[in-house]
Amino acid sequence: MTDCGCEKAKSDLEEYLHHELARREYADISEHLANCADCSDEVHVGRVLTDAVKRACRDTAPEDLRLQVISSLRVTISH
Repeated sequence: MTDCGCEKAKSDLEEYLHHELARREYADISEHLANCADCSDEVHVGRVLTDAVKRACRDTAPEDLRLQVISSLRVTISH
């Protein structure tokens, strides 16, 4: 394996986080991350954001809040 460098690691960050890279590219970026604190920090931020988005997509609003929003929209539309 060869160290891919910061530019490559950062440009392929999303694909790396979602395991959408070829095995060799994934391994090269993993190797780079093991030795680069800056890129490793970016991956950590990316993982935190990805996890937050996944949680937000699973969560649903409480029924009473949903009804309040719908009621408010109806009042706004009718005026």
